[in-house]
Amino acid sequence: MQENTCAACDCELDASRIAVKIGGKTVEVCCQECARALREADAAIHPTQVSKG
Repeated sequence: MQENTCAACDCELDASRIAVKIGGKTVEVCCQECARALREADAAIHPTQVSKG
């Protein structure tokens, strides 16, 4: 069964849903604002490793 609510705000999804890959899993959101919020949250949890040199 396909999920019909936004992964970020829990609003109903329509035909304009956006797929976002977060933590190796693809989720669907209702708008670019929710996509940005999920990407920022994922980046905060999994920061890019900076090499020391």
